[in-house]
Amino acid sequence: MTTDQNILKTLIQQGGLLPKEDLLEVRKKKGDLLIGIPKETSFQERRVALVPEAVSLLIANGHQVLVETDAGKGSNFSDNEYSEAGAQIIYDRKGVYQADIILKVAPPSEEEIGFMPGNQTFISALQLATQPKEILQLLSAKKVTAIAWDYIRDEEGVFSIVRTMSEIAGTTSILVAGELLSSFSQGKGLMLGGIAGVQPTEIVVIGAGTVGEFATRSALGLGASVKVFDNSLSRLRRLQNDLGVRVHTSILQPKVLAKAIRRADVVIGALRSNIGRTPCVVSEDMIAQMKPGSVVLDISIDQGGCFETSRITNHSEPTFEKHGVTHYCVPNIASRVSRTASFALSNTLSPLLLEMGDRGGVADLIRTHAGFRNGVYMFRGILTNEVLGKVFDLQYKDINLILPGI
Repeated sequence: MTTDQNILKTLIQQGGLLPKEDLLEVRKKKGDLLIGIPKETSFQERRVALVPEAVSLLIANGHQVLVETDAGKGSNFSDNEYSEAGAQIIYDRKGVYQADIILKVAPPSEEEIGFMPGNQTFISALQLATQPKEILQLLSAKKVTAIAWDYIRDEEGVFSIVRTMSEIAGTTSILVAGELLSSFSQGKGLMLGGIAGVQPTEIVVIGAGTVGEFATRSALGLGASVKVFDNSLSRLRRLQNDLGVRVHTSILQPKVLAKAIRRADVVIGALRSNIGRTPCVVSEDMIAQMKPGSVVLDISIDQGGCFETSRITNHSEPTFEKHGVTHYCVPNIASRVSRTASFALSNTLSPLLLEMGDRGGVADLIRTHAGFRNGVYMFRGILTNEVLGKVFDLQYKDINLILPGI
């Protein structure tokens, strides 16, 4: 009998049927991050991913930060400010890419990926319209975990960095319009706004998203007369509620839009598309009927623009004239106020880096932070973004299928 019991016990052990302790996850120890901040090399990109104040915060929490020399020059941050914050200034461009986590504003170039030893984390913007297939293949070969900061959501599900940059673009567009209307810019000599006894400047805003909302706020604050157009009734209703004042709003109907544009002094294009190119809603004939000396600002130019007469310009030569109308079509308008934009970017990234260190690394943050996980488009060389996979005919895998193995 005893022999039978022993045989049965042996069989149960071999089959793994004995009750065992439940294995609970043990939180990893807080890790020290090595973060690299390279100098931006993209054309007229003046922003920097982390400001000295954010660097000081990271250093105080036990992390290391490498900053390439003159990385903050475009935003008027000196090497001395970064050094005093505790960062190590790197004079060899290749040296900063040896860090475990690399933070940039613009997407990586082939040269920058070549500097990387591999198995690192790269956090930057992801520009779907201009992202080359070769860049994705190079990142994959280096087993890089690539994260797009413009796709990271906050705890409320909002693309926080994109919203902040849109707020900056909307407010700045009104400041630019006021400058272009002045006599010293060969404009009409109008003050953007209104004073008692003088007819206010008329502004048309196309798009009731974040850019349109903040452009409208700024224009109303200056005393201008504003009309807002959008193809979504719910966005127009939300805009009315958020502003707290009644403004003229309308669905995008060609005849109504053409009439408003014909009378406008400034037209701001702030439409966005979730599927690629922005719809072109203002024809060349509408532009030709505008008052001479009027101003058009196409904030949507990075997605193709919503004016038929638009073409991309830059900060060195920001405007051109067509049909007597001044056009401003700079895609990276936030770089015009690069210091403010850098603070805004840094304010979102630095808390994520601190949480990453507290959780023991980037993999643990990806697993536990759904909003951060939304920004991952490549994990350890595996493409995880469905849109990129279909556009470039590359194999991809859902990040949620990889998570159990992390």
